[in-house]
Amino acid sequence: MLGAIEAGGTKFVLAVSDNDLNHVERLSIPTTTPEETFEKVFEFFDDYKLDAMGIGSFGPIDVNKKSATYGYVTSTPKSGWKNVDFLGKLKERYDVPMGWTTDVNAAAFGELKKGAAVGKESCLYLTIGTGIGGGAVINGEPLEGYGHPEMGHILVRMHEQDSFEGACPYHGNCLEGLAAGPAIEKRYNKKAQYLTDSDEVWEIEAYYIAQALMSYTLILSPEKIILGGGVMKQTQLFPLVRAEFSKLLNEYVATPNLEEYIVPPKLQDNAGITGCLLLAQKEL
Repeated sequence: MLGAIEAGGTKFVLAVSDNDLNHVERLSIPTTTPEETFEKVFEFFDDYKLDAMGIGSFGPIDVNKKSATYGYVTSTPKSGWKNVDFLGKLKERYDVPMGWTTDVNAAAFGELKKGAAVGKESCLYLTIGTGIGGGAVINGEPLEGYGHPEMGHILVRMHEQDSFEGACPYHGNCLEGLAAGPAIEKRYNKKAQYLTDSDEVWEIEAYYIAQALMSYTLILSPEKIILGGGVMKQTQLFPLVRAEFSKLLNEYVATPNLEEYIVPPKLQDNAGITGCLLLAQKEL
């Protein structure tokens, strides 16, 4: 049996499947204190004899296996979760192999194996919602180095019609500070879903997203870029982002057809937990 945890700042999604990824049970629990949350995690998984686990967690997390704090949630703003030994708590309870990465790396892995990037060796997954996070799979492996990608915090140029100072407490006008859901709300004093018909809102949003996608394309050259998260449920953004991306890139490098290159997630909200099950399967 395989166990999977998609650990988000708002909720944990827990799942068990057989070793061929056929789902057996799934549960969503709120992310409260580490003590309360892990108690519910253990209650769920204790009913099963697990062979491996896959965990995709909100971050920042330590993914460096040589580090003394490998497996920790590190400098997260999530109250109570800073410097929590996430993987250590699970290993104390379950003596099985465990795959450990970010929630967005897990989502990218899920989309590569079972979703919008099936048949590819690389893809990038960007979630744009309460925050902006990005994960990538390169040559079939989740992208990690000394740490993991933090794609939401790259710097972008300001739109000439935008005077918003940015909402990121660390960097101000980074991508997350200018294009995440809270940035849209603070800029216009309305939530994104109430701004559907405002062209200016989405043209500015597309400008920032396209800049980021251009940078990721130039650096990583993925075969597919998948855009998920609550903001991207505004589907009018996709053609705007593709058009702005084309203009910014200016044919400098070749990409696939943009309607096939910049796409929504095929697995929708199941990308993360699917990727976590795949990580567990990979550990076997």
